[in-house]
Amino acid sequence: MRENWDDLRFVLAVAEEGSVNAAARRLGVNHATVLRRLAAYEDATGVAIFDKSARGYVVSGAQQRVIEAAREVDRAVQAVARTLQGMRAPLTGDVRVTSTDTFCQHVLPSVVSELRKASPELRIELLCTNSHLDLARTHADITVRPTDKLADDLVGSIGAPLGFGLFRQRGSGSSDWLGLCGPVSRSLIGRWMADELDPDRIVASADSFLVLREMAAAGQGMAPMPWFLGNEDARLEEVRGIIPDISVDIWVASHADLADVPRIAETRRALVAALYEMAPRLRGGI
Repeated sequence: MRENWDDLRFVLAVAEEGSVNAAARRLGVNHATVLRRLAAYEDATGVAIFDKSARGYVVSGAQQRVIEAAREVDRAVQAVARTLQGMRAPLTGDVRVTSTDTFCQHVLPSVVSELRKASPELRIELLCTNSHLDLARTHADITVRPTDKLADDLVGSIGAPLGFGLFRQRGSGSSDWLGLCGPVSRSLIGRWMADELDPDRIVASADSFLVLREMAAAGQGMAPMPWFLGNEDARLEEVRGIIPDISVDIWVASHADLADVPRIAETRRALVAALYEMAPRLRGGI
């Protein structure tokens, strides 16, 4: 038979997402399109890839090899796309930078402004999300992330350390805790809380340090957050002596296949330099 990679990527998306609806959202198509492509692939191969149940689409044991092979094809296709992008990338143009909501709102706007003054031909697109985008799929060119470990397929440099503190509404005396959920729960401070804090002490949670700041400012409890975020808010006071000195490196990185593209490498170096200049603010009291 003649393989159709376009159908196979639909199979891979369903296998990785576990449902047709989730795969459709990932691929940017409707539910019916995914079902049609799955049927086309299974009809062409004569092999039923999935066990379908109320719990979702599960790959049966023998078909796992098909999914692993599909992942290898996907990686190869994405590598070709990145290589072609790098070959035709000009010294000017768009650079997509992804970072957290805290950085996109409170750190990077001024950095991008200064960068644009020095390189007006460079257009920066900020992608704000607390989830890690897949740079292998060219969802972004550069990631600016506080993390204690850089993914194996990324190349980057550390701009500055990011210090954390514990803050509550000024004068409230609150001893209740506000917790972390979603992607930020996997941060260094989130893991410390999971290991050291009785969950019964947590009265509310959020998946954003910016939201936690607002909850703390409203008097709901004590919230961990980047030190500069709490320190620069007059509504809050720092609560010392409860959490240890915690800091994490702020990495500026690109996928290895795009790391040497001139406009991306230039932007990455400028971001690292800007973060280095801001290090006293970002490091805080650690």
